[in-house]
Amino acid sequence: MSLRSEHKTLRRVLAILTLVAVLPLAILTTACDQRQELVIYNWGEYIAEDTIAKFEKAYPQYKVVYRTFESNETMYPNLNNNYDVIIPSDYMVCRLMREDKIQKLDMSLLPNVTANMDPLFKDIQYDQDAATSATVLDYAVPYMYCTVGLVYDANIVSIPEDTTDPKVIWGVLFDAANQNKVGMYDLMRESMGVALNYYGYSLNTLDDTELTQAQQLLLDQKKNISPSYGVDNLKDKIAAGELVASASWSGDHVVILERIEELGKTDIDLRYVLPAGSNWSVDMTCIPSNARNIKGAHEFINFLYDPEIALANCEYVGYSTPNVTAKEMLDDEIKNNKSYYPDPETFSSLELYYSNETIEEKYNELWNTVKASS
Repeated sequence: MSLRSEHKTLRRVLAILTLVAVLPLAILTTACDQRQELVIYNWGEYIAEDTIAKFEKAYPQYKVVYRTFESNETMYPNLNNNYDVIIPSDYMVCRLMREDKIQKLDMSLLPNVTANMDPLFKDIQYDQDAATSATVLDYAVPYMYCTVGLVYDANIVSIPEDTTDPKVIWGVLFDAANQNKVGMYDLMRESMGVALNYYGYSLNTLDDTELTQAQQLLLDQKKNISPSYGVDNLKDKIAAGELVASASWSGDHVVILERIEELGKTDIDLRYVLPAGSNWSVDMTCIPSNARNIKGAHEFINFLYDPEIALANCEYVGYSTPNVTAKEMLDDEIKNNKSYYPDPETFSSLELYYSNETIEEKYNELWNTVKASS
């Protein structure tokens, strides 16, 4: 046997001995882990990197299983998987309430929420049905909120300062001069919302003429402009300079700016503009009806409302916090920015998405036709 073969054999023996020594310890560790599982289902890139670790340290009886989704519509069909906490948007919350897929919260277990939630969220019309809207906060707690506007490179795209005209702002996404250089969310409500807002229509219209016109705008855009569809991947494309403009949630603007800085792209002057009549939305923490760890779910939701945790999450994610104490800790430049924290006048010009069976059916049919077109 050569020296090389002897060394090879020795390494194999040592590897086997190491495996034998470690295996019982691994089995013992698994067997002794008596922590209760807490299964969280959240949007991608939507929580600070150390929040889960901090929660597990504060509540060592729980082991968090963390999973992510890209949209409300991709989350919805997976709700049979026994998640303990989910974070859908406002219109989806209303749908889940109607379908008995989420349960009422025990507010006595959520003292941080009671102490720190902005009273603004008690007066929002979350649903066209007033009775449904009035009970939303019995089932859901605001986690983050945002507006939907346009991010654009001001070195390439020119938009008049202080304009809120949706036709001027969204028109960038339908301009042939920007072919192959614009981004659209691969999401039914957001893309339909952009097209409806472009024409000045309600984001919840059921008027067939208005809906057909909005659909045709998206069909023509796909054929003639070739937009990049996506969600999280759009942020990277904008930061890399591959796109000159994109529909964007306000929180993504902050994240993109950070990525531009990381990449050293000094040639990009990225800005965010909010059209009048556009969408603002609230993502909310809920407990599904089939949750297994209800106590742990309440403790996690309450933990998210600790001001320090809420501050860390909104600074990392870039979205707006409904936690008034955390908001006061933010830099003045952020908390006084109307695109992130709209004043009453700005809020009055915006619209939430509503959800009902007719809206879901009509909008999905129109959007699916756009997606299937070539």
